[in-house]
Amino acid sequence: MKQTSLHEVHVQSGARMREFAGWSMPVEYSGIVSEHEAVRSAAGVFDVGHMGEIEVEGPEAERFLQFMTTNDVSRIEDGQAQYSVLATPAGTVVDDLLIYRRTPENFMLVVNAANVSKDLDWLREHNHFDARVRDISDFTGLIAIQGPKALDCLIHLSGADPTGLPNYRFLETTLAGVNGMLSRTGYTGEDGFEFYYPQGKGPRLWEAILDAGKGLGALPAGLGARNTLRLEAGMLLYGNDIDDSTTLFEAGLGRIVRLDCGNFVGRESLLAEKAAKPKRRLAGFRMLGREIARDRYPVFVDGRERGHVSSGSPSITLKKNIGLAYLPYESSTPGTPLEIRVRKRMCHAEVVVTPFYRRRV
Repeated sequence: MKQTSLHEVHVQSGARMREFAGWSMPVEYSGIVSEHEAVRSAAGVFDVGHMGEIEVEGPEAERFLQFMTTNDVSRIEDGQAQYSVLATPAGTVVDDLLIYRRTPENFMLVVNAANVSKDLDWLREHNHFDARVRDISDFTGLIAIQGPKALDCLIHLSGADPTGLPNYRFLETTLAGVNGMLSRTGYTGEDGFEFYYPQGKGPRLWEAILDAGKGLGALPAGLGARNTLRLEAGMLLYGNDIDDSTTLFEAGLGRIVRLDCGNFVGRESLLAEKAAKPKRRLAGFRMLGREIARDRYPVFVDGRERGHVSSGSPSITLKKNIGLAYLPYESSTPGTPLEIRVRKRMCHAEVVVTPFYRRRV
């Protein structure tokens, strides 16, 4: 298994490690519940160095990404990030990603760890532009600081004041004396920052951030809490909620499909799907009893199996059991009664509005 530069720090801290996308990653330190609650009330510090980073540069870098992704890359300014998708010709999802624009000729894509090789092949296969594609994952570390006190953890460590940094913007700065790039996006439903840094500088950064957050209630957090947090916030996970069998409109990602901005991979299929309306849709649900609907459990509408749970877990914040499921379009309206087979029992649930949790701004 691959290891991030923080692997030994995690092991020495007593983190519970497991394989994820070919990486040895921390699942939890003090426990998923305590780490989840720390992010909601204070801050959590995550090692997300397993994520992939791909550099796209050259005179036609913007045109290339405009063709390859579904969102409108031409709207991104220098120092801005954008959530987008690499789509197949059928309008399904190769991968979801963040696009960071440094200059009109230099972009960085942040992709899912399991998809780095696949994404690189996909980009190179379609690169008929004056642009170069380079995998920089091995040279790039990434730490995320998430929660209402995330800014307080960083403000005295950063070489540039991040207070006024808008959401989905980034700046080049130092953190604890380490040169890197600080962004403000997040994957937990809370305010949050990410720091991209040269691989090998991780232990120094990790300790400095945790020391700064010690009196604020900040905790190191693992992938377990990251998953429960993102589900509460209605954020999708590749391999669970989206993949190359799900279209963007089915997944509720129509907001990042710019059908009126020229040609891109998947446009014709998505145009046809929008005109006809998708046959199914990803919907949120809550269990009406105490049962937990886990990933892949079958979902029934009017006694017939009509879908499956893509993500399901207890909501630590809301004290309910929640999840996401693909359902027939006509059965995805909030209030629709469902049954979900949990082990061998049929358990009651209902469709609800997502996100399940919204932070108070």
